[in-house]
Amino acid sequence: MEPITPTALRGPVPIPPQRANKTANSVGSGGNPPKSASALPLNLNNSMSSNQTNRDPAQSLVSDFGFEDNFNHALKVEEKKNHQNRIVASREPPPVPPLPPRKASYTPSNPLPPPPVPKDRALSLQAKDGSKPDSYRSGFDRVDRQMSWSDSPTSNSMRQAMFSSQASQREYLIKHRLGKKESEYVDIQTFKIFTGTWNVNGQSPDSTLEPWLCCDAEPPDMYALGFQELDLSTEAFFYMDSSKEQLWVEAVERSLHPKAKYKRIRIIRLVGMMLVVFVKKTLKSHIKEIAAEHVGTGIMGKMGNKGGVAVRFVFHNTSFCIVNSHLAAHVEDFERRNQDYKDICARMTFHLLDYPPLSIVKHDVVIWLGDLNYRLFMYDASEVKHLIAKSELKKLQEIDQLNIQRQTKRAFTDFMEGDINFIPTYKYDPKTDRWDSSGKCRVPAWCDRILWRGNNVKQLKYRSHMELQTSDHKPVSSLFSIGVKVVNEERHKKVFEEIVRAMDRMENDFLPSVSLSRREFTFENVKFRQLQKERFQITNDGQVPCHFAFIPKLNDSQYCKAWLRAEPSDGFLEPNETLEIYLEVYVSKDSVTLLNSGEDAIEDILVLHLDRGKDYFITISGNYLPSCFGTSLETLCRMKKPIREIPITKLIDLGEDSFMEKEKSKVSFLMDGAGTEDKPLKIPKEVWILVNHLFTKSCDQEDLFQTPGLQEELQSIIDCLDTSIPDSVSGCNHSVAEALLIFLEALPEPVVCYELYQRCLDCAHDSRLCKQLISQLPRAHRNVFRYLMAFLKELLKHSHNNNLTASLIATLFASLLIRPPPNMVGRQTPNDRQKTIDFVLGFLMAGDEE
Repeated sequence: MEPITPTALRGPVPIPPQRANKTANSVGSGGNPPKSASALPLNLNNSMSSNQTNRDPAQSLVSDFGFEDNFNHALKVEEKKNHQNRIVASREPPPVPPLPPRKASYTPSNPLPPPPVPKDRALSLQAKDGSKPDSYRSGFDRVDRQMSWSDSPTSNSMRQAMFSSQASQREYLIKHRLGKKESEYVDIQTFKIFTGTWNVNGQSPDSTLEPWLCCDAEPPDMYALGFQELDLSTEAFFYMDSSKEQLWVEAVERSLHPKAKYKRIRIIRLVGMMLVVFVKKTLKSHIKEIAAEHVGTGIMGKMGNKGGVAVRFVFHNTSFCIVNSHLAAHVEDFERRNQDYKDICARMTFHLLDYPPLSIVKHDVVIWLGDLNYRLFMYDASEVKHLIAKSELKKLQEIDQLNIQRQTKRAFTDFMEGDINFIPTYKYDPKTDRWDSSGKCRVPAWCDRILWRGNNVKQLKYRSHMELQTSDHKPVSSLFSIGVKVVNEERHKKVFEEIVRAMDRMENDFLPSVSLSRREFTFENVKFRQLQKERFQITNDGQVPCHFAFIPKLNDSQYCKAWLRAEPSDGFLEPNETLEIYLEVYVSKDSVTLLNSGEDAIEDILVLHLDRGKDYFITISGNYLPSCFGTSLETLCRMKKPIREIPITKLIDLGEDSFMEKEKSKVSFLMDGAGTEDKPLKIPKEVWILVNHLFTKSCDQEDLFQTPGLQEELQSIIDCLDTSIPDSVSGCNHSVAEALLIFLEALPEPVVCYELYQRCLDCAHDSRLCKQLISQLPRAHRNVFRYLMAFLKELLKHSHNNNLTASLIATLFASLLIRPPPNMVGRQTPNDRQKTIDFVLGFLMAGDEE
């Protein structure tokens, strides 16, 4: 591919070039021989002169969107509020590995609520404008609650609502000290927990599950059962209800051990992943602090066909976390599976009222089960089957991908797994015990696994259940004997009284005090979606235990700006105890636009408050490198150079005139053919580069727009578009596809402008009205919409290879192209969402001549 040079001699590029062997199925062919005009509507091509019509299709398509020279003073950045980007299960950041162990730190089984701030506390710093929510690593992906990346469990309002006196602060500290002395008043009592996992391949239950769930003579005290691929329908990929959930829950309940009565304590489902937990009725009263969460790791996180669901609870005095996950498929994609694992660890966060956020690892016992999809590093199915027939399972386990990833500390490093003495559980011909006999002839593998971490955990059995033939996977189960901490009330009372007496003495004599190893931090060359971290140490140099917390400045709702995070944001320190605090800077779609436009900067001041003590101020500074991601379409169309080559003053100038240009383009859309020396590009060069790559290299890519890209490649693609006009984009097809979706999601105003959102819903039923609405969009928005529709229609011509359907594409792209205005984000109904899908579907299903 030739480099794209945006000059008047070489026009820009809308519709991807036709392939040399294309015939009647080419874009825009309408059933006729290939034409030089693209599949875009006629009025986008009216600038072509008559002598251009017989040129090579690629060249003619390039010229259609007028990549001519010269800037025109340009465009004001329109709406920079990106709250509308909140979409279920957003996959924002690259996964962040767990932080290293903290010095002398301790995580009690029962996390404690954040302490209060005195009502009369006066803050010396005024609020700064521009702070916005950011979903990075929030781990709370539900529509009804979006935790900000900088959300603090210690906000003034929460603390004052929960605690209104020094007495409640004292109570909080007593609970903390009790957690430290837990070993003095608990006894270990063992309970049996049955865990199981089964990928049911979209099937409905067709037989009893007793061979799986009742395979032991004695009933377990608890069941934790995970399912994958419960529903394989396209609609289910986007979090819609599944009728199969109830079918499988009822099948489970009918098959629980008959010697005991069970009560369901929690169920959670994300598309095809479901986790359900049962406990004996006699033990139900000892279960508390139950919470459930999910994380989607499918492309853009919008397709929850891959990811994880989890349930956490406290049983007696031991905290449990059960995770059910379905990781990336395909033999060669073990690195994607590692990425999915890290992503789930980083983003899965439980939010309990009265408690700070809890991650997976902050539990006494973690059991991780599911279709982890790790395969064998042996690609000859016949050779693998031969070794299985000879019962040489150990030899196969030496080349098992999960075992190797654990050994090399790339995934599941701190987890344990029992010996596998059963044959691989994947892949079988459904309804049989025969290995896969399809044309693909999958290599057998132990995809379905159960691992654990924690103390006092003993695995009694680890097995598969060949009797069940519903799916192409076999179910797996593990029976655990787990030592649970049970409180001895008499000893607990004694320890409590000792703590109270000791605190009485100390509070009369000492005030808390801490020292910080650093108070000033500089983050250099901050980029979109690229994490930077610094750290400092906080040491309790006083004589009494103390609680610290980052608190919001006066009139602020959060303790820091949207692109900043402190981890941990609050905690306890015993005398002489030292803790490392990490400061993390991450620019997401919710903060990138203000930084691009210069309305925000990498500057903030954190207030670290010490209960009954003073405040400490930490200064954050740095520089930000602008990105084409998060920049408006109008502004990008004025940029003939990469955004990093344009001085920041020029970027601000471009932004200041954008509103006038946008309004002007609405009434001049019939004049696109008029030639002017400084006419802007018809579509941003960044959009063309990404789409052109996908058109020329990815039309037949299996599971395109359904498989996530690799984070390292995504960052490379973003940097490439910000710093150059490349001949080609490096990275796999899936990474380029996700980069396009990230670009569309980060736009400060979606392709279908906010002001036309309601009209879009109203006319979704009428294709004529839909076309009229698109013709009324500002020029850049109108051109990008038509360009994308033509490209997506071409993709659908290859659906037999790429597994795409019009419904799937419409559902994914509607959530990006047609977003509700910021003031309507939380009020979008399923019916409204369906109307946006229908709007896009109408264009995808229209004939090429349209």
